[in-house]
Amino acid sequence: MILLWLVLVLLIGGVLAWLADYWYTPLCRWLSLATLAVDLWLALRLWSMSPKNLALAGNGPWVARLDWSWIPSFGIHFHLAADGLSILMVVLSVVLGLASVVASWTEIRERVGFFHFNLLWSLAGTLGVFLAFDMFLFFFFWEVMLVPMYFLIAIWGDRQRINAAVKFFLFTQGSGLFMLIALLGLVFVHHQATGVYTFDYFQLLGTHMAPRVAMWLMLGFFLAFAVKLPSIPFHTWLPDAYTSAPTGAVVVLAGAMAKTGAYGLIRFVVPLFPDAAHRFAPVAMALGVAGILYGAMLAFAQSDLKRLVAYSSISHLGFILLGVFAWNLLALQGAIMQMIAHGFTAGALFIMVGAIEERLHTRQMNRMGDLWTRMPRMGAIGLFFALASLGLPGLANFVGEFLVLLGAYRVDVTLTVFAAAGLVTATAYALILVQKVFHGQPGEHWQVADFGPRHMTVMLTIIAIVVWLGVYPAPVLDTARVAIAGLRHPVATLSSTGHPS
Repeated sequence: MILLWLVLVLLIGGVLAWLADYWYTPLCRWLSLATLAVDLWLALRLWSMSPKNLALAGNGPWVARLDWSWIPSFGIHFHLAADGLSILMVVLSVVLGLASVVASWTEIRERVGFFHFNLLWSLAGTLGVFLAFDMFLFFFFWEVMLVPMYFLIAIWGDRQRINAAVKFFLFTQGSGLFMLIALLGLVFVHHQATGVYTFDYFQLLGTHMAPRVAMWLMLGFFLAFAVKLPSIPFHTWLPDAYTSAPTGAVVVLAGAMAKTGAYGLIRFVVPLFPDAAHRFAPVAMALGVAGILYGAMLAFAQSDLKRLVAYSSISHLGFILLGVFAWNLLALQGAIMQMIAHGFTAGALFIMVGAIEERLHTRQMNRMGDLWTRMPRMGAIGLFFALASLGLPGLANFVGEFLVLLGAYRVDVTLTVFAAAGLVTATAYALILVQKVFHGQPGEHWQVADFGPRHMTVMLTIIAIVVWLGVYPAPVLDTARVAIAGLRHPVATLSSTGHPS
């Protein structure tokens, strides 16, 4: 039941936060904070269970599971399960949710309750995606997380918010329809082979189909996940959505929701269509490397601080795509570590950008400069996360990118060399961020307040996590290792452990 409560707590908390706005507005924020604190306790409790449960004979990689019949005539179940990969993504999402609430504390002043309702429901959909193992239920949660995020951008975003929200929704919803078509195709192919209609992930694994059919179905899933990641050339919604979204929304969107695309590639695309994915791997890895270089170069060219961080995300997420389709232990561990590291680093950078914009009412770096003397705490934190973003050894991003490069080197040396060049370009835009914002000649003479206790608590917590993951990544890598073994040999794992229901 702990898996169900992880989602239900957010849904209930969102409704309560919305209703509280009619009584006492500050209560909305505290209810959201309390809701996410409860969810974090549940997520950490689930993580603490994994070493004990994974040692049990016959349990395989599955720490917890829940399977209720939902629409039996079509073989649809309310099926939730969690392995190490799911647990890590759930913990990441909830921690970033807490950071989002704190970052929005003073920024959101209108319709506060409805904002927190949408934020918590968007997180509930995200957690549902990480936990659903019935493909119909997975698609249901995939759609649930999009609508609240649309409202977050369209109502509380900047002047371009409507265009950005519509573009976000059209790209993600449109690509989701391709996934739905591919999913139905997979179900019908499985029915032709077995005579059984089912949406159960574990029963769909190993479905026999013609290579041509497998390739088309795989591409339907890949398109949806590549758009959400995003990978070039499906990335064009990202700069507008990330730039226009309010701080709390963009932290969830970039740090947690984008990881559902990476999660889908790891969990569904390769295990469900292993042969087709193997044939497509060179193309996917090339797209990942192109994203690394393209995102870095465009980040280098930006004058808008928030847009710089947005384009840098495309570059960092390219490492994930490269690692997934390299498909060996090192590359997959690196991809998962990069998902977590980018979530925290990008989330912290967007919080910092939001705080600067709230104080200066501008994101143009040529109007900033010499902010370190006025905001030394923000300057030091900005320098730290710029160094983390460029992959400084001893911090989390370095571990993820280094493991991806090691794993990719075993598959394609040429692509790995070009991907490594992305680490050099990352240095350029990271140092430009620090120089233009915190040093140099001031564009204007600002009199602004530095980070207060609330922001410092969030930032120091994220700093501690990033350092911990960089210096001692073993807990995360060990948690992911068993899940990766199951992903790389899903049918063998299923046959030895039994159906996890």
